[in-house]
Amino acid sequence: MRAIRNGPVTGLTAQVLLLAALAGTVGLNDAGWVVGLTCGVVTNALLARGLARHHTDRLGPADRVTLARVTLAGGVAALTADSFGRPAPVRTLLALTAVALVLDAVDGWVARRTATESALGAIFDGEADAFLMLVLSVYVARSAGAWVLAIGTARYAFLVAGWLLPWMSRTLPPRYWRKVVAGTAGVALTLAVPDVLPRLLTNTLLAVSLALLAESFGRDVWWLWRRRHVGPSRVMVPAELGPSAGEAHDG
Repeated sequence: MRAIRNGPVTGLTAQVLLLAALAGTVGLNDAGWVVGLTCGVVTNALLARGLARHHTDRLGPADRVTLARVTLAGGVAALTADSFGRPAPVRTLLALTAVALVLDAVDGWVARRTATESALGAIFDGEADAFLMLVLSVYVARSAGAWVLAIGTARYAFLVAGWLLPWMSRTLPPRYWRKVVAGTAGVALTLAVPDVLPRLLTNTLLAVSLALLAESFGRDVWWLWRRRHVGPSRVMVPAELGPSAGEAHDG
């Protein structure tokens, strides 16, 4: 109970402190504060729910790194909301995003080195990736076009499909390619943020990222479709070895 209480409280406190720091350096309008605080409350409430659901008595070292990533993503979301009312502080936005992307590689390494890999950690990591990509896609869509939102919403569309179609919520086998695809999309969106590259090059990078996401999600949908009439007990993919369909993609 202490971890369930302290972990989310620590995360929410860190979110408020980050927003205060941003307000003191680059300034935040009301929309930025509202979005940033909402992100902090929602993500840490979901973390508390995840801790209770997985009967976990503490946050592991890697989970703390992921919590830092989610906090940074909340700062990016606040700056993105702020940018609809005035020019965004692109350097600050890029700095937060770059650190979050670096930490994305760190948390997995920490989990392996400390032997603290867990199902909750894998889910938390994937959700952190997905949230950052969603926020970045909203920012980039203003300059590159609304089609970029497909990159940020792909994972959530897959999740909704799993709620509507029972056969899409089956456990999927692990596949490292999903992480590669998510990382590629994150880098492409980050490069598109400053809008300094030639438009053709930026759109090409984004289009390739979207195509890779479509291929990755499509492969999983095809795998699930082929087994839609097979009973769960007959599909030899143990739950501890692979995420469910709703948790399969990092972005």
